[in-house]
Amino acid sequence: QIVLVSGHLDSWDVGQGAMDDGGGAFISWEALSLIKDLGLRPKRTLRMVLWTGEEQGGVGAEQYYQLHKENISNFDIVMESDEGTFKPSGLAFTGNAKARDIIKEIMALLLPINVTDVFDNADGTDINYWMRDGVPGASLRDDLSKYFWFHHSQGDTMTVQDPNQMNLCAAVWTVVSYVIADMEEMLPR
Repeated sequence: QIVLVSGHLDSWDVGQGAMDDGGGAFISWEALSLIKDLGLRPKRTLRMVLWTGEEQGGVGAEQYYQLHKENISNFDIVMESDEGTFKPSGLAFTGNAKARDIIKEIMALLLPINVTDVFDNADGTDINYWMRDGVPGASLRDDLSKYFWFHHSQGDTMTVQDPNQMNLCAAVWTVVSYVIADMEEMLPR
């Protein structure tokens, strides 16, 4: 059984893609690194995917889906961060009401960093195939007020990344992915 965390590497035009979507790749990597460094071994496999070809129609995500869809019942949740890694506010979630209630309980664990909101309708080009077929999905929600200052511009460089805000995003990704991966049962579908 798999809990998938992800971001994509798709600097396709003038920028470096550090914020869009290197930030999602960074926090996915950091989540798994933190879990390993803490010596935690969840009941399910945590898998990180660094997608490619998102801007070219999601060809990387489609290929991954085609290769793994026969095991779709083993995917517990698919998570994608693709809106930068600014100050997080919570998660957008797609799934049934019982699964949403579980996600709300998990997000309550993040009260100390004030990131507890659960929004409707996760989105992400790279996880849409899975959600369309009933796999619960989550996408990071963060402060988008500066996102389009840098999105697909020459300004999308490493200097955009605020280490403190990225750490908060990584904390959200780490807690949510680990708790789901270590629950007794998979999220309800």
